[in-house]
Amino acid sequence: MEAVPKCFLLFLLLNSLVQFAQCTLTYDRKGLVINGQRKLIFSGSIHYPRSSPDMWEGLIQKAKDGGLDAIDTYVFWNLHEPSPGSYNFEGRNDLVRFVKLIQKAGLYLHLRIGPYVCAEWNFGGFPVWLKYVPGITFRTDNEPFKNAMQRFTEKIVGMMKAERLFQSQGGPIILSQIENEYGSETKNFGAAGHSYMSWAAKMAVDLDTGVPWVMCKEDDAPDPVINSCNGFYCDYFSPNKVYKPTMWTEAWTGWFDEFGGPIHHRPVEDLAFAVARFIQKGGSFINYYMYHGGTNFGRTAGGPFVTTSYDYDAPIDEYGLPRQPKYNHLKELHTAIKLCGHTLVDADPTVTNLGNYEQAYVFTSMSGHCAAFLSNYHWDASARVTFNKMHYDLPPWSISILPDCKTVAFNTATMRSKTSLPQMLPTNVQMLSWETFNEDISSSDNDARITVVGLLEQLNVTRDASDYLWYTTSVQISPTESFLHGGQGPVISVDSAGHALHIFVNGKFLGSAFGTQENKQFTFSKSVNFHAGVNSIELLSVNMGLPNIGHHFETWSTGVLGPIALHGLDHGTQDLSWQKWSYKVGMKGEAMDLYSPSKISSVDWMKASLAVDSQQPLTWYKAYFNSPNGNEPLALDMSSMGKGQAWINGQSIGRYWTANAKGQCNRCSYKGTYRQGKCQDGCGKPTQRWYHVPRSWLKPSQNLLIVFEEIGGDASKISLVKRSVAYV
Repeated sequence: MEAVPKCFLLFLLLNSLVQFAQCTLTYDRKGLVINGQRKLIFSGSIHYPRSSPDMWEGLIQKAKDGGLDAIDTYVFWNLHEPSPGSYNFEGRNDLVRFVKLIQKAGLYLHLRIGPYVCAEWNFGGFPVWLKYVPGITFRTDNEPFKNAMQRFTEKIVGMMKAERLFQSQGGPIILSQIENEYGSETKNFGAAGHSYMSWAAKMAVDLDTGVPWVMCKEDDAPDPVINSCNGFYCDYFSPNKVYKPTMWTEAWTGWFDEFGGPIHHRPVEDLAFAVARFIQKGGSFINYYMYHGGTNFGRTAGGPFVTTSYDYDAPIDEYGLPRQPKYNHLKELHTAIKLCGHTLVDADPTVTNLGNYEQAYVFTSMSGHCAAFLSNYHWDASARVTFNKMHYDLPPWSISILPDCKTVAFNTATMRSKTSLPQMLPTNVQMLSWETFNEDISSSDNDARITVVGLLEQLNVTRDASDYLWYTTSVQISPTESFLHGGQGPVISVDSAGHALHIFVNGKFLGSAFGTQENKQFTFSKSVNFHAGVNSIELLSVNMGLPNIGHHFETWSTGVLGPIALHGLDHGTQDLSWQKWSYKVGMKGEAMDLYSPSKISSVDWMKASLAVDSQQPLTWYKAYFNSPNGNEPLALDMSSMGKGQAWINGQSIGRYWTANAKGQCNRCSYKGTYRQGKCQDGCGKPTQRWYHVPRSWLKPSQNLLIVFEEIGGDASKISLVKRSVAYV
């Protein structure tokens, strides 16, 4: 009778030991060791808030089908803690749901907590309230910053532990990142930077997650934290200790786009070549940044001037569709490398020169298995090489993979996949019952204004509650001024620190000016028709995304900082910079939540002719439409508009701007070293014409479209299109 309980207890003990053994994760110089088995891991970045939750499972499955073993995502502090101690993990912010879907698919996860993320994301992922914590300085040995950073990091780690999502608990998380690309900041901050970096590493390790921590682009990451590489190529990279694995946390699949700039592409032949170079040099972890770029919904794009589309020329496009040949070519690369079995992570390569530009990297395991990489680094000429008494033809700038040291399973430059030709096709959905509402520029709304002497920095006033800040003042013009009696009128000049500026005089639109990524500061200058007496000057300064990178970026200024002057008056130049200015945050329509389905009746919409209103600045447009049939991804064609924002059923699809792309657009070859300016197209056309509309945002009928146009456009030509892909 007593034997059964003893056997049962022994079974439970052995079972628990087996489960514990199955949840171990360590590393050595050849790679991560998961449950006692060394792994070579392909990963891809998919950021949960850059797509809708109904897309997540499909994106994760496409990543798995593409040969990935893991997903990588940042954690976005400003989404999750919009105000101190108030957290949001709902909808697109549902991090736990995203992680569990990765677990359900049988994939691993690299959770990059940061909490600084860069990512072309507004303020680098930091909540704006953080800037106003007394005594704070970002990303250095500063107690207020470290306290806030530690609280948020502990919050995320605690959530993951509570759901048993670390691999040490049987979950999918095999890596976590603390900080992000801090190497250059370490140098900028000197001893304080090094002290902060060491503190961040210790703070993270002390959280006892049971999985390794990573610091990318941080050469002196202290043990046991692993330093890793980001870039277009990382075959040159070695970790800072011989017992750490060689990891590539961001293999850039393309590049992000900026309004007014061209569209960037990276040929997949070069990307595959870069990955094969990294593997043959001993690399064991590769993460594609991005594998699915997605969309910067709302006002999440940073920069400034980063487009709403974050497509990134990724293997899965913004709409969730495989981009060919990039998707399949990388899938074939992953298959070929995995045919090499454990040889690549169990053995060190022997390198043999096969010519001036040609080499063989040969891996031979203790069990006798052999794998080889035959490389041709010449950027123009093919090569015929002899290896193992056999002849092999190598295209320029390519690597052939021989899983058995005999047969070529894959060559990085040999394309076998079809090419996808995406089209944006009409849905024949009609936008119904267009109505307009115009912002009343002359409305005083004194309760919402503050008045001070001089010009204020924009973020300090708006706290990023809106993209818009009004600067208003008045000028007294003497009736004796010469220009009032036939002379030439005065010229107003306004110096702005970005990012866009619309100028009104006496309530009438005078003109606009815009900065660029290269020249964020700009000057507006134009003659103006004043009348005798008091004249009002209204300046609308527009934010296009807060900076996400740079030393002390939290101190950078934006908005109208002056000088502001009138030139050509009888008494000379009049400086307006230090007179009284009134400030109002946001538009009247924003304050009234006009984009909310429950608030649209709060104003009197006008059924005016859209043709008449097409060049009317600061106009809100409202229409309804029914959902199209089918399941193809959808987008709004905004090519008839100027600049502004749009919402569907209260959800923001983001900022739009039809600025034409300037740059050098040429046909480009995959051969030779790639940089983001090498392969560009779209010059002379709007950088972004189409704006993703997730189908999950739509109802069968009566979907509400709200558009706020800043400078003028023809809303009657806005259309809903579907993305269709053909293959050749």
